[in-house]
Amino acid sequence: MNRTYELMFIVRPDMADEDLEKLVSTLETTVTSASGTVKNVERMGKRRLAYVVRKFREGIYVLMTIEGEGSVVHELERRLRVTEQVIKFITVRVDEEHKRLEKIKQLRESRKKVSAQPAAVAEEAPVPSEAPAADAPAAV
Repeated sequence: MNRTYELMFIVRPDMADEDLEKLVSTLETTVTSASGTVKNVERMGKRRLAYVVRKFREGIYVLMTIEGEGSVVHELERRLRVTEQVIKFITVRVDEEHKRLEKIKQLRESRKKVSAQPAAVAEEAPVPSEAPAADAPAAV
């Protein structure tokens, strides 16, 4: 069963751009050889880390969106563990979150449609007046 995952990893800040490209392309070929697909690769650049990791205060962030089975993620994580340039990584399954957000979006849209319909009907219908008619006798 294909699922969607986000893999974020941080590499050493002193890593050259061509080495980073080589690492990313190696990971992409790993995914495709394991019958998965890489949807998106976002290089977020060098950023300051929240705390010191392996004596580094900065790192280069890369976010990959992957679609495939769990075995694809297992192989990627294995490779990231043994790659010396990678400081830290995390993998998150996001397909359930996308489904949940889609349901919420549809619910909000249906509420907008329902709330818009009574307002249109109320504008068309005449509003009865609450004041007594002048012809009617007053109650004593």
